[in-house]
Amino acid sequence: MDNHTSEFLLSELSKIWELQVIYVTLLLILYFMTVTGSLLIITAVVFDHHLHTPMYFFMMNLAIQDIGSVSVIIPKAVFNSLMKIRTISYSGCVAQVFLFLFFLSSDVALLTVMAYDRYVAICNPLQYELVMNRKACFIMLDSVWIATFLNAALQTIETFSTPFCSNIVNQFYCEIPPLLKIACSGSYLTEIGVLMFSITLGFGCFIFIVITYVKIFSAVLRIPSVQGRKKAFSTCLPHLIVFSVFMFTGCFAYLRPISDKRSHLDFIITILYSIIPSMLNPLIYSMRNKDFKAALSKLLWLFLFDKTVNSVSTFDL
Repeated sequence: MDNHTSEFLLSELSKIWELQVIYVTLLLILYFMTVTGSLLIITAVVFDHHLHTPMYFFMMNLAIQDIGSVSVIIPKAVFNSLMKIRTISYSGCVAQVFLFLFFLSSDVALLTVMAYDRYVAICNPLQYELVMNRKACFIMLDSVWIATFLNAALQTIETFSTPFCSNIVNQFYCEIPPLLKIACSGSYLTEIGVLMFSITLGFGCFIFIVITYVKIFSAVLRIPSVQGRKKAFSTCLPHLIVFSVFMFTGCFAYLRPISDKRSHLDFIITILYSIIPSMLNPLIYSMRNKDFKAALSKLLWLFLFDKTVNSVSTFDL
């Protein structure tokens, strides 16, 4: 078989119909929660000028990334499962690999930038406006998107430049490790090198975030108010937990030997690093934030009030 194949065969969510229904339901619930939470963040930040700050600017971009990452894999997986098909076109597989890598790596990069933003805000509050000015924020964001785009493009090109000896992908969406499993031996070592390079960058971001939060915790411990310390810890610890789950499950999935048969554990691991972080990001970074909740309540009240006023005006006419 060569690279001129027209399609790949993806794995079923499960060969047992009852389990397949459970998996599809779970995917749809996670997708709805992620998209709803992310859209609420985007709407609140766009329409409330009080949230036009660097922190919420990065939150909005993280929300856009979260919608993109889950939309790349879940709709296709659900459609295939409901229609009882397994195929994906060659170009569709290329696009899925590229977009998934792009959004996934941008998630890591954005969380790193957001950790730095929190570090400056807590450890150097007097210099915050000088350091995190509008120009600096756009430079950071542009760097994130450009770097992650190049990373995704490099890995995608390397993956699909090698011939494939089979078209059966042992995953419910196109992903690099299962594709490497069916690749002919030509450039396997080169692709492993590219993969290790990306994982090294990911661990670099992880180490940076850990060091940043250690400094944040040190600064927080010097806060005389017990309530202030509790608030800071309750905000920072969930960030580290979610990011750690994402990093370690992702590395485990990408570095372990790929088996010929999928198990329930494979499905759980895939969900943990590809979907759960995107679903939890809105909850951790925004829904627990008082300013964001106040802005959302204000927008909801204005929406309901405007509808009430318009209904009353129409009735009077």
